[in-house]
Amino acid sequence: MKTEDLSVFVKVAEVGSITTAAIKLDISSSAASMAVKRLEEQLGVALFVRSTRKIRLSPEGEQYLPMAKQALDTLQQGLALVTEQKQSLHGELRMAMSSEMGRNLMRELLNKVQRENPELSLRLHVSDSRVDFYRDGVDVALRAMTKEAVKESQMYGFKVCNIPHVICASPNYLERNGEPTTLTDLAQHNALLYKLYDQTHNTWELINEGERVKVKVNSNRAVNDGDIVRRWCVDGEGIAKKSCIDVAGDLLSGKLQRILTGYHVPLTEMWLMLPSRHLITPAVRLIRDELKQVIESKRQRLINTYILTEREWPVSNEI
Repeated sequence: MKTEDLSVFVKVAEVGSITTAAIKLDISSSAASMAVKRLEEQLGVALFVRSTRKIRLSPEGEQYLPMAKQALDTLQQGLALVTEQKQSLHGELRMAMSSEMGRNLMRELLNKVQRENPELSLRLHVSDSRVDFYRDGVDVALRAMTKEAVKESQMYGFKVCNIPHVICASPNYLERNGEPTTLTDLAQHNALLYKLYDQTHNTWELINEGERVKVKVNSNRAVNDGDIVRRWCVDGEGIAKKSCIDVAGDLLSGKLQRILTGYHVPLTEMWLMLPSRHLITPAVRLIRDELKQVIESKRQRLINTYILTEREWPVSNEI
């Protein structure tokens, strides 16, 4: 039974005319007549008594009318409730992310989400260490990983975007130390390194003309906080390998500039990870969509200013 047929029946009963009901519902008279006929066939009774000049409810129609109205009202209330829940997010969301994402991009994005959804409560776990969903009480985590790693994790994930990295330095550093143009030159410069779980990332994997190479860099400092690496780089303390998402603003403002543009860092991916499908709430979907939008804006600005190419930052087709 179609709800549209019920709506036509109720309207015809109200106005006493199929033609007038059709006009008010913005459908053809033939479509309205067919709707009433379908409903009568399904019920096995005549809902109207028809004459050449007018139409009126049959005894069965009079009995059925209040139930049809109640059914339509109930469906409308259900639709309103679902729509309200989609538009007004509420409850608590416990989310984990890296220190750099938490301080910068996600801090601003989540401020906006909460301003627009004041009943939504956030509990953030900000750390570069890998979070344990159950021990740390986290619903969703923002992670850099590959699709293969997502499958192996046996968790559910939304891919947000591809993540390109660049090798960069501040104009001040390059003015004082010169710009490296080869990997041999790079070895003579100070690299700003990221350290996690007692592992210092002092070997950089790069791609040049389709060939992968690994280069060991020299450094006088390392830290377990990606944002400090970025700030050291802006301060002119050395050269860094950084995510374009994290340094987009610095590249666009001129605080940092790309070097060794003939060498490319292998792409990684950003995922929103959840231990269960049941945790996919409207809030999670909203944050995913907002995040995609903000990152795509950064991508377009970097491409439009010729800092990056479409090939270096391919758009993600994942849903």
